[in-house]
Amino acid sequence: MNVSLVVLATAYVLIAVRHVGILRLQIWQIMSLGAAAVVLAGEIAPLDAVRAVNFDVMLFLFGMFVVGDALEESGYLAHLSYKYFRQAATLDSLVLMVLFGTGLLSALLMNDTLAVVGVPVMLLLARKHEMPAKPLLLALAFGVTIGSVFSPIGNPQNLLIALEGEIKNPFLLFLRWLFLPSVLNLFIAFAFLKHFYRADFHNIRLSHSQEPIRDHELALLSRISLHVIIVLIGVKIITAALGADDFLRLTHIALASCLPILLGSRRRLRILRRIDWQTLAFFAAMFILMESVWNSGFFQSVLQEARIDLSHMGVLITVSIVLSQFISNVPLVALLLPALTKSAVGPEMLLALAAGSTIAGNLSILGAASNIIIIHNAERRSKETIRFLEFLRIGVPLTAVNGFVYWVFLRFL
Repeated sequence: MNVSLVVLATAYVLIAVRHVGILRLQIWQIMSLGAAAVVLAGEIAPLDAVRAVNFDVMLFLFGMFVVGDALEESGYLAHLSYKYFRQAATLDSLVLMVLFGTGLLSALLMNDTLAVVGVPVMLLLARKHEMPAKPLLLALAFGVTIGSVFSPIGNPQNLLIALEGEIKNPFLLFLRWLFLPSVLNLFIAFAFLKHFYRADFHNIRLSHSQEPIRDHELALLSRISLHVIIVLIGVKIITAALGADDFLRLTHIALASCLPILLGSRRRLRILRRIDWQTLAFFAAMFILMESVWNSGFFQSVLQEARIDLSHMGVLITVSIVLSQFISNVPLVALLLPALTKSAVGPEMLLALAAGSTIAGNLSILGAASNIIIIHNAERRSKETIRFLEFLRIGVPLTAVNGFVYWVFLRFL
């Protein structure tokens, strides 16, 4: 019996139902129990479990959580959101601005960054305009996923493909092939949201009011942190184009951006207490469980025995979407990328792998790390949540259409 696979399947079921008798389990608790189970069962050694945790991702999230909490605590995040969203006269235009604003920014700032800072903005907009938060939270989730497709630094798997796939001029290549289908998919995501949540889209003209900045000192430090992020992202883009991507890692950017707050703010201890430690626990546990599943060799053997022909673009996109739900998109890319590079495929196949493994995030809650960040933060800050099956209800058809759009553009245009 493949214990790791059984634990993974059990975790999926528990995340879907979230209740066991009188107990109400949170996602991070379920994943932590799963990680503990595979360690105690001997499926992964304790030392290997520690090594499985991607501390680059953990430190990146820590830095972004510090900046995001400072932005919210100071009131500067609400101030910025007012300046951007005040042009929205209707809910239709508001949701479109969420999709395209977060989508375009995630291509530069990485999707997890937008997931961190976006949740309090979505909850504020929902409260101000008297609408349920779910459509806005889903717009945030779909926006950061689709938007990160057309950038080699939009998410970790794209970065891996750009580096290991030896793509020349990755920024221009991703933009050339994936920008237009991503824009089309953002409009498609809006159409799906309007259809599935049509009862929540009222026709009342929106009235915007500016939120006051509550802590000017912390707002100034938050603003400095934002400038640090923007400048260092610019440096990263330039160094990546010059072939020196390791010169500045995303972890370095996140940690540098949180330093002004941790060193300069008198509220540093309060901010450290308030950051989302539970989501960090979820990711540590997820790395351990996914590593255990990976080491079991189950999915590798399934691909080998099924003799799936990854040279067909449609098959590659489909496999990427499906398997990303079970072994996470970065391990999936690590599994498939060597086979593609050895076959000397064209760059469009590598971009198909990027599109499929990324758009997989629109299918289920566990399809993307940004989904977990959004849902857990929403639950922590309010009573709003999105259930596993509710996400699937809109995510499955949306992902199917999204994948088809990328296939058409990459295959025929």
